Order: sequence, then structure tokens, then C-alpha cells
Amino acid sequence: MAWNPEIYNQFKDIRYKPFYDLASLLKEDTKGTAIDIGCGTGEQTAILANRFPNLSFIGVDSSPEMLQKSSGYVGDRVLFKEATIEETAHSQQQWDLIFSNAALQWADKHEELFPALLDRIKPGGQFAVQMPLQNENMLNILLRELADEAPYKSWLSGWNRQSSVLTLDAYAQMLFDGNMVDIQLSQKVYPIIANSHQELFNFISGSALIPYLERLTEQQKPLFTAAFMQKIKEAYPQLPAFYAFKRILIYAQKNV
Repeated sequence: MAWNPEIYNQFKDIRYKPFYDLASLLKEDTKGTAIDIGCGTGEQTAILANRFPNLSFIGVDSSPEMLQKSSGYVGDRVLFKEATIEETAHSQQQWDLIFSNAALQWADKHEELFPALLDRIKPGGQFAVQMPLQNENMLNILLRELADEAPYKSWLSGWNRQSSVLTLDAYAQMLFDGNMVDIQLSQKVYPIIANSHQELFNFISGSALIPYLERLTEQQKPLFTAAFMQKIKEAYPQLPAFYAFKRILIYAQKNV
């Protein structure tokens, strides 16, 4: 999936709030080796490295477009490499901290992915993950609805992305089964106050909309996006619009 860092970072302030909330769950004396899965441009990885001086970080991302922006954050304790979430989960390495902010929702089969990631944590190590709750967020719902309508369903050859994000109960059970302690899970709304429908469109255009557009022809793309914009206008007839963007925050520590 080809990411556009410029579009994604238009909502940088909004996207950073859950990052700081997730980072606040980490223990202050954290030390050792850490991996930031889905590090994007690397800026958040560098923030973590500055906050936790006893940690050495490697940031991984599958997007070369994002990683091109990371060179300015490379340092003695911060490195970056291109890798998928699945490659990381099934590697033979282990870390004292696995951190992932708004990335794991793009991977499939969480019932297999999360146990594999938990196996990569050293005894006493920490696991901190934040993901949008895509199944309940309205823009994602509208996008899936549109993809199931004619003629877009045929244009997409019946493809429609169903979110892999599970329930809090499911993640809690996997953490418990993975020998994790100090288990903390929460769902939080990060509101977006949009003064225009274009703002709502732009927010999702830098993420969830991308794989749909990648499957359409150049002639189909503007028709699909225009229909999506119309759905947004119908769902939010009044401006400014309050968009209740829901996210899941997960934290746990590996039992010693």
C-alpha cells in the first residue's frame, strides 16, 4: 500500500494524541532493546528514544515512502529498516519493548499475529499497542458500505476490506494466554471537530481510502471519491461536524 506522508501528516496533531497516551503507559525505567512497528516517518520513534534514554530502538515500516523521511532521525540508539508486520512477528528476535502506534490494524489474522508478537517479548518486557477501532468508526463504515454498492462493487471485483481488529475481550484473553501481566486495555474517543466535509474526507484519504483507490482505474477514482464525499455529507449534514474517532489502547508486561 503506497502511503503519502504529506497527506497523512495533515492531521499530525490529532494522530499524536493517542501516541502520547500510549507512551505514558510505559514504565519510566524501561531499558534494553525496543522495536517500533509501523514507525512511519520515524519521528515518533525518535520521540520515544529521547524519552527513554536506556532504550535502543529499531523502527520498521513496510512503506518506503514513509521511511524516506526517517533518515533525519537516525542516531546511536535509533535505526530504521523496511519490513512488514508479519515478518517482524515471525522473526527470531526478541525485544524488551514492542511498541506500535496505529499500525497493527493493517495486518490480518490478529488471533495469530498477537500471540506471535507476544512470543517476541523478553521476560519482563513490555507490549504497547494502539489501533483505531475501524469496525465502529463511521468513516470506515461509510467506505465499506460504498464498496458494496453498484457499480463500485464490480469495479473492485467484490473486494472490500474487513477490519481485522478484534474485541477488547479477545485481546485481553490473548495477553493472558501469552503470559502477560499488568494487563491494561481501554477504548477512547479522540474527537475530530471538522469545519467542512473535505476535512473528514482528507482524514481518511491518507489511510483507509488508499487500498480502495489502488484497485480502481484512473477514470473510476474520481467517481468513487465523489460518491464517498456524498456519503460523508449525508452522514454529517450539520457543520461543524463532531467525529467520534475511537481507538483501542493495549498495554501489558511479560511475566518474569
